[in-house]
Amino acid sequence: MDNIYLFILIAIAILAVIDIVVGVSNDAVNFLNSAIGSKAISFRTIMAVASLGIFIGAVFSSGMMEVARNGIFVPGQFMFDEIMIIFIAVMITDVLLLDFFNTLGLPTSTTVSIVFNLLGAAVMMSLFKISQSDALTLADLPSFINTKKATEIITGILLSVVIAFSVGAFVQWVSRVLFSFNTQKTLKYFGPLFGGLALIAITYFIFLKGLKGTPYYGDLKVLIEGREQLIVLGGFLFWVLFSYLFELIFKKSVLFFVIAVGTFGLALSFSGNDLVNFIGVPMAAYHSYEAWISSGAGTSSFSMGVLESKVPAEPMLLFISGGVMVATLLLSKKAKTVTETEISLSRQGETHEKFEPNLLSRSLVKGLSQLSEYFSPVVPKYVKDKINKRFETSEVVMSKDQSLEAPAFDMIRACVNLMVAGILIALATSMKLPLSTTYVTFMVAMGSSLADRAWGSDSAVYRVAGVFNVIGGWFGTAIAAFFASALVVLLINLNPELVIPILLIITAVLLYNNFVVHKGRHNKAVEEDRLTKTESSSVQGVIVESAKNIANVVKRTNQIYENAVGGLATQKLSTLKKSKKQVVKLTEEVDDLRDNIFFFIKNLDESSVEASGFYINILGYLQDITQSLELISKISYKHVNNNHKKLKFNQVKELREIYDKLEILFSDTQNAFKSGSFEEIGKIINEKKVVYDLVKEKIKSQVNRTRTEVSNPKNTALYFSILLETKDLINSIMNLLEEYHNAHDSSVPPATISVEDKKEE
Repeated sequence: MDNIYLFILIAIAILAVIDIVVGVSNDAVNFLNSAIGSKAISFRTIMAVASLGIFIGAVFSSGMMEVARNGIFVPGQFMFDEIMIIFIAVMITDVLLLDFFNTLGLPTSTTVSIVFNLLGAAVMMSLFKISQSDALTLADLPSFINTKKATEIITGILLSVVIAFSVGAFVQWVSRVLFSFNTQKTLKYFGPLFGGLALIAITYFIFLKGLKGTPYYGDLKVLIEGREQLIVLGGFLFWVLFSYLFELIFKKSVLFFVIAVGTFGLALSFSGNDLVNFIGVPMAAYHSYEAWISSGAGTSSFSMGVLESKVPAEPMLLFISGGVMVATLLLSKKAKTVTETEISLSRQGETHEKFEPNLLSRSLVKGLSQLSEYFSPVVPKYVKDKINKRFETSEVVMSKDQSLEAPAFDMIRACVNLMVAGILIALATSMKLPLSTTYVTFMVAMGSSLADRAWGSDSAVYRVAGVFNVIGGWFGTAIAAFFASALVVLLINLNPELVIPILLIITAVLLYNNFVVHKGRHNKAVEEDRLTKTESSSVQGVIVESAKNIANVVKRTNQIYENAVGGLATQKLSTLKKSKKQVVKLTEEVDDLRDNIFFFIKNLDESSVEASGFYINILGYLQDITQSLELISKISYKHVNNNHKKLKFNQVKELREIYDKLEILFSDTQNAFKSGSFEEIGKIINEKKVVYDLVKEKIKSQVNRTRTEVSNPKNTALYFSILLETKDLINSIMNLLEEYHNAHDSSVPPATISVEDKKEE
């Protein structure tokens, strides 16, 4: 290759565009979750406000680019060829790492990702240089690395988690006690004051954090610095007056305006300060290449001390970056996935929990509950009653699906999230503390959720588990970024001309695979045979709405049973594994229907309460069906996976014979429910005896074989288990059919007798 470094530079530029896309997709949660969760303003308005903030922040971005140039390592210690390897390794690992978190739907920190990528790559390159030098030892490693910065980042993680969560919880608790959930009355008296406080916090955050370091901040510096207290007081009075006039003129709460301004402020700060995470390395690589070309020196003799000097901003590059960021925000489906994670963890009502409880979340929730009960007597009862009254909500019973369509939380909590995040980030900036925007916004949202009692006894273990998953992901980001980039540098040093193209191809393949995985997961909810919730309030309505579910369950039962029998007959582990997965999926959907019983009963009319008994019985029989299928699939898979002896020819033949009869039963049942021909159910019930007697006959045959022939204990136990569970499966299906048959007959009004019939009588 004539000039591999030009190829590396082009590859870095392409990766930079991809990095912006994956980075914005993850960080969008920082500035979108409060506005989207509260649904205070339309989605189109949210996107417009956030896009404007992102674009302005990107175009006016600043000297934060120095972090990528000399904030993590000492550039003068590296030569041009070494620095370019560091930069390409950082970009490859950063893109893959952020895209991985996006696919999982977990918010992580782009700042930590880029910093630890740089740190890992620089450490590995330093170790490589030390290993090739007789004059250098491991004791010289600190001379290559800016260890202070790495320590600050780790400290920032811990500070962000604890401080943001605690402050968010405290401010939200005070706000809720002040306003309660009945905000229509309380906002009339305190709305302008609260609006003024929130707006001054957010605007002060915009000026201090969002604009600081931009080329235009120098003109404002003289007016701002030294007058902070006066600006805050004057700004507060101005915004209080503005809030009062806003409500007077527009007849709307000023909180709408607060949420819009807060979203703009966080978007502005994100793009203005975090843009370095995406284009800092590419710009440093470009300037390194430019300096090397101008020098005429060799690649391994040209020192990169040039990176220690400041460089002017590239307006066109910033403009293009801003455009890519806005386009990503508007088009990225992964951005919506990451946002959904945080909103689901902070939702006030019921939701489909995304995380499973673990030992840590259960222990913590149980411990805190016991601690709360222990200290409860300390607070006087009348005080507790008064506080509890402020947290009372109007009882509107909604199913989980209906809850997803409603706002996740109210505007008070949305404003607290934006206000507290703005204050903390601004305060940390003034004190030069390395608090991450991601950590602050996420933990403030979690703290405010806890204080708002969104984490009730039915959801706490799931929400806490989710928070632990996200926090674990933050630390995982740092560790993975460090070691992944170090490994990539090591591989490239073996043979740059060969390894770099291979790594780029692998990167493209992994990105495409993640895209396919995410797309498949996104479309999973619209599968044809997926079970749906019943919303009717009458027996006749429940019968009609449940028919499709029963048809789908019977169809899938047929597939699962066929795979189990077929897998046993052919000893195919892949077929049995498929059967197990199908059962797990069906069981989850039936459990989801069962979890919806409370909302179904609550929404019934007084005249249709009998529908609840019918629906509960139907769900019980569906659960019995899944339990039988689960056991059949489990023991079949276990038998083959443990390499036990195959079923005998007669056993396989008998199972096939049973399945042939079952297939007819399943097919007739499916067709009856799919077409709504409920009068056919009576005929299908009569088929039960034929299949049931066949299974009983096979059980007797196996008993005789066991007594008279040499048989294997494992095979015998497996065969009996399958036959007995098949009997239970048939019984469950027949019970379901009989329940349906009886309910349908009783719900159909008796036929009226015509006048002619009466005359004949």
